[in-house]
Amino acid sequence: MVNKNEKLIHLHHCRGAGWKTIKMITTVDPSLTSLFKMTYAEWKEILPIPSNKIQFFLEDLHSHDTSEKLKQYDNNQIQCMTIFDEDYPYMLKQIFNPPWVLYLKGNKQLLAKRNTIGVVGTRNPTSYGLEALKTVLTPLTRKEFVIISGVASGIDAIAHKITLNEGGHTIGVLGGGLMQIYPKTNIPLARVIIEKGLLLSETPPMRRSEPWMFPLRNRIISGLSQGIFVVEAKERSGSLITAQAALEQGRDVFALPGNITSPESTGTNQLIQDGAKLILTSVDIEEEY
Repeated sequence: MVNKNEKLIHLHHCRGAGWKTIKMITTVDPSLTSLFKMTYAEWKEILPIPSNKIQFFLEDLHSHDTSEKLKQYDNNQIQCMTIFDEDYPYMLKQIFNPPWVLYLKGNKQLLAKRNTIGVVGTRNPTSYGLEALKTVLTPLTRKEFVIISGVASGIDAIAHKITLNEGGHTIGVLGGGLMQIYPKTNIPLARVIIEKGLLLSETPPMRRSEPWMFPLRNRIISGLSQGIFVVEAKERSGSLITAQAALEQGRDVFALPGNITSPESTGTNQLIQDGAKLILTSVDIEEEY
């Protein structure tokens, strides 16, 4: 007998089953008991997707072998956690659109830790940004704050490395699947995060990352965090999308002040003008918690 968790994971692998689609299905059928019994006409009435995509969805629904996939994931030390699980992260569950399924590799106990700070920033940090990041993060990691970031080049990767070098706790959140790590230059870093921390994604493990996945990834970084620390960011950057997600989720936003002539500080200086907390030392973050 396939349980509700496995049905949700099965659903999560079907083409056309995005966040809204799964929400609609779980609203109509909370226990997912009629998942494999419904007709095309019934699905067409329920699903918020075009007819041709319903066809793809039904093909996958009735052909995928989820038990085989779960064996493959298990063989690769990948754990699956659904929103129905008791140990699903409480803070993440409170956001507007929490992931239905999380795929995990590493120490999932880190998801239960209380003091969590998300760190985001430019892919091209300045020497000032790197030095300031180390100055702020090192004391936080020693006080067992969990540092969460997106395993991207630049500030993300450096934040993970500083934390790991200090023997601290870090969680990496991927845009694509755990078996398709991007960028490839960060595969060695991802391996160390798996060994000493936790790597996770809401994307099925075999799926490659696509540009639209990264803003969704950002909402998980902020959703898992009590606050987001933006280190360096241009006027328009993914880091500011994360800061916006944090605000919408009721999280704190912290920003590193920067040189007013540096393009890499335009976004962070603007955040401070808009009300983000200016960070000079780790104490500025610690005192909030």
